[in-house]
Amino acid sequence: MTRFKSSGVRESIQNAIRGLNLAISSQRNFRIEIFIAIIVLVLAILLKFSVTDICILILMITIVLISELLNSVIEFTLDAVYKNNYSKLVEMAKDISAGMVLLVAIISVIVGILLFGSNLIKLF
Repeated sequence: MTRFKSSGVRESIQNAIRGLNLAISSQRNFRIEIFIAIIVLVLAILLKFSVTDICILILMITIVLISELLNSVIEFTLDAVYKNNYSKLVEMAKDISAGMVLLVAIISVIVGILLFGSNLIKLF
């Protein structure tokens, strides 16, 4: 029997929470993205965005955070497998993974500009 046994729902949730806490405590970019997300959502509420617009913002924020988590998992996994030894393929994989986060962040900023722009225009 494997040491990685199937767990119950409660233990799975505890593991997931531990993983999120680990990401928050160890990943500076993840903390920055959460901080920006809170500011964006507060501004959206203050500007009385529609429920649809807030849902779009939440989806974009979630995609950014998930991509950051995935990037961290890829980097940790590669470091563990290759024991932190330099490899051109590892470097390429890490760069592509970081590129994923950058692409998602840029698209999220564009969506944010469109949403905030259209809602600010409505105010005037």
